[in-house]
Amino acid sequence: MEVKKPENIDEYIGGFPADVQEILEKVRMTIQKAAPDAKEKISYSMPAFEQNGIVVYFAAFKNHIGLYALPSGHKAFASELSKYKSGKGSVQFPFKDPIPYDLIAEIVKFRVKENLEKAKKK
Repeated sequence: MEVKKPENIDEYIGGFPADVQEILEKVRMTIQKAAPDAKEKISYSMPAFEQNGIVVYFAAFKNHIGLYALPSGHKAFASELSKYKSGKGSVQFPFKDPIPYDLIAEIVKFRVKENLEKAKKK
């Protein structure tokens, strides 16, 4: 059976139960507010925001929200993210704990600034 890939973030969010949709929408709004000029897209079947390159990806899973701020965003906020399960370029925010929306906003602002600095060097 082939699973239909979402064509936009609304479709992606709409594929989850109502309680998860609420969290995903709040993550989306947090990112939009922190990066108002970033454009939404689906990349690797996940919601992404792009401004001078990818700023962040996010996704929902069975027990958590994954945030992908590429390795640099995670390195810059290593101490704040240390209490969460993480990988090289990802961090997991479990549904059982409050989602750290303020931290997500800080990471997004860092990534926008980083992308802008890279773009100026080109």
